[in-house]
Amino acid sequence: MNKNHNPKPMLKYLMATLILFASLLSFGQTQKPVIAILATGGTIAGSAQSSVQASYNPGILSVEQIISSVPAVNEIATLEAIQVCNISSQNMEEQIWLQLWKTIDSLFANKLCDGVVITHGTDTMEETAYFLNLTVRHPNPVVLTGSMRPASALSADGPFNLYNAVALASSKEAYGKGVMVAMNDLFFCANDVTKSHTTNTAAFTCPNYGPLGQMRDGKPSFFRENLFIHTTRSQFELKGVDKLPGTEILYAYAFASDLPFYSLIEQGTKGIVIAGAGHGNYNRPFATAMEHASKKGIVVVRSTRIPSGGVDKAAEEYNSIFPVSYNKNPQKARILLMLALTQTKDTKKIQEFFEKY
Repeated sequence: MNKNHNPKPMLKYLMATLILFASLLSFGQTQKPVIAILATGGTIAGSAQSSVQASYNPGILSVEQIISSVPAVNEIATLEAIQVCNISSQNMEEQIWLQLWKTIDSLFANKLCDGVVITHGTDTMEETAYFLNLTVRHPNPVVLTGSMRPASALSADGPFNLYNAVALASSKEAYGKGVMVAMNDLFFCANDVTKSHTTNTAAFTCPNYGPLGQMRDGKPSFFRENLFIHTTRSQFELKGVDKLPGTEILYAYAFASDLPFYSLIEQGTKGIVIAGAGHGNYNRPFATAMEHASKKGIVVVRSTRIPSGGVDKAAEEYNSIFPVSYNKNPQKARILLMLALTQTKDTKKIQEFFEKY
C-alpha cells in the first residue's frame, strides 16, 4: 500500500511540470485549455480485492493510472499530472495543504495552466477546498473531485467525476467563481459544501444554499453565485508562512466534560471552535472554560454540530461575547479561524472575517 505523504518530493515534479508547460505554451502546441491535475490519493485511487467488495485500500493507483481510465478527458484539455501524495484524506496534513497552495500559486502566477483539478479523498475534501478558497488568490478555476467507490469497483464513480471536474475547470464559466467541488454530476462552492452521507455516491451537499450548478454533456450550468469573499478578494497571504496557528474543535453534547478544554489550554492552542448543540449552545462547564481560555489569549468561536442553519449572535442561556461562525460548520470555522489568527487576535476583527468569508 502506497503511504507516500511527504510533499517534498513533489518539488521535482513541479519543476518538470513548469518546464513542460512553458514548452507547450511558448511553441503553441496546444489549442485546448491546459489543466494541471494534482493527485493526493483517496478512494478515487483506491483498489479492492473484488469489484463488489466494500472494503478497499485507498491511495493505491498513480495519477497516470487514474487519468488513463478516462481517455475522453484528453479531448477537452491538455493535461499534466503531478502526484502530490497518495494518502487517504483522513491523513491529510498541514504541510500538504501548504504545498498544494504553493504549487497552484506557482502555476497560475507563471501563467502555465488555465485551471487545476485536485483528486482527493472525500473525508476531508471540503476542508482542503475551503482552505484553498481562502488562500489561492487567482481567478483561474480550481476544482476538487474524488469518488465514493474505489477504482476497482463495479460502476466506479471516479472516472466520470474526473471528466466533469476537468470539463468544469476548462470552462470559461468557471473563471472567477472560486474553488469548487465536482461530484455526482453536481458542483458546489467550497464555502458551503459538506459530505453528508458516509457511503452513497450522492454524498455531497450544500445544506444552506444548495449546489452552484450541474454538469451535463461536459458543460456547466450555474444555478447561483458564491457571493462570499474568496480567492482574488481574499486578504489571507501565505507567502513566508510555513506553519499555521494551532486550532482545534471541541464537541458539545449532554453533560460534556470540560477536561479536553483545559488540556488544550495547557498545550498552548491558539484557537478553539465549539461544535455546539443546537444554535451553538454549550453547558456551564464549557462556559467557564471558555472564559478561562479567553483570559489566556485563546480565541474561541461558536459553531454548531447541526448541518444547516448556522449560528448568529443570539445566545440562548449565556450573553455570549465570543465570535460566531454564521454559516460555517465547525471544520470550516476552524480553517477560517486558523487563517484569521495569522493576522490578528482581536475578536472583533475575527468576527468580521466570519461575516464576510
